[in-house]
Amino acid sequence: MQGFVDFIQAFLGLGATVILPVAIFLIGLLFGQKPGKAFRSGLTIGVAFVGIFLVIDLLTLNLGPAAQGMVDRLGVNLNVIDIGWPATSSIAWASTIAAFIIPLGLAVNVIMLVTKTTKTMNVDIWNFWHYTFMGAVVYTISGSIIQGLIAATIFQIVCLKIADWTQPMVRDFYDMPGVSVATGSTISYAPFIFVVKGLQKIPGLNKLNADPDSIQKRFGVFGDSMVIGLLLGAAIGALAGYGVGEIINIGISMAAVMVLMPRMVKILMEGLMPVSESAREWLNKHFGDREINIGLDAAVLLGHPSVIATALILTPVTVLLAVILPGNAVLPFGDLATIPFVIAFVVGAARGNIIHSVIVGTIMIAISLYVATDIAPLFTDMATNAEINLPEGSAMVSSIDQGGNIVNWVIWRFFDLFN
Repeated sequence: MQGFVDFIQAFLGLGATVILPVAIFLIGLLFGQKPGKAFRSGLTIGVAFVGIFLVIDLLTLNLGPAAQGMVDRLGVNLNVIDIGWPATSSIAWASTIAAFIIPLGLAVNVIMLVTKTTKTMNVDIWNFWHYTFMGAVVYTISGSIIQGLIAATIFQIVCLKIADWTQPMVRDFYDMPGVSVATGSTISYAPFIFVVKGLQKIPGLNKLNADPDSIQKRFGVFGDSMVIGLLLGAAIGALAGYGVGEIINIGISMAAVMVLMPRMVKILMEGLMPVSESAREWLNKHFGDREINIGLDAAVLLGHPSVIATALILTPVTVLLAVILPGNAVLPFGDLATIPFVIAFVVGAARGNIIHSVIVGTIMIAISLYVATDIAPLFTDMATNAEINLPEGSAMVSSIDQGGNIVNWVIWRFFDLFN
């Protein structure tokens, strides 16, 4: 068993930029593509994800120190450190149940496709770590592998159903036909789509609109997404207490994010569309006329400028919320760069309206901080068991990504009733 666990961990250690191209290549062959065409599709998607993650790294390397600068200026002293998704995924894959998750997850997805209970074929195997973390949480409180696997399966089913529900939005607003998103850190905030709809019915607020197109029409060059990135990045640098040179640097870096991310997503779609079309043709031939969507990493949604702009505004807002919310103990840090993933569905529901997205995003993050605070003792035990090095000076650790994940929290608390 340990050898199998080591193999799984080594495979996952290759990362999404290797796993996804391999998965796309195999799926292309399965659905009758010629090897050369399937190989090119997989390679194109691999190249696109390399570009996407390089841009995300650019975002992370700039936002992390800026957030720390804001915290230092505010003199905040919170005893739960947000260690970020990379450390959280390591905790997940170190769990006893980790070796079972990928084969179980694939089996569940196939069964749901055959029984027509989902339209999503999720090839985003790397992000199965979200299911693994859910299972690891329940395994930790129960000591039962069975309970852990049941919890992971429930979480996966919720992800797939929400992926189906939000697919029309992904298709229409993000212009990605045949694509759905079942990433655990994104689907948990889908219920806030209803909050967006409610906000859009409030007199006065429903008239406020600031999407990239309307901003550019009103402000000309200053409404260009690249310039918006520059201004928001510079504002974050100023709030962090940076010097003039550093302010300009973070501003240009955020401008680069706004420009480069849509280009990378365009390359990804170039690789995905041939596979998606082949899959649809094969399924229609064998199972009748059915709509099947390819489940991808939520990173594909970050190409819309409204997502990045909203996330940049919410970065200082998140730090401020951590300071002023009574009862919060989490110091945001490692997962600040995941805010675009958290708010992607809300931005889509708001049709790119940055004002509405920021309002609802603020409510979401406030709730997420409380959830992350609640799970911190259990999260810290899991990190200790996984031999994760805790940040110096921290009493406990948690994360916004999965520690603050609302669906994760509901499932955990349900199983907690029986343990």
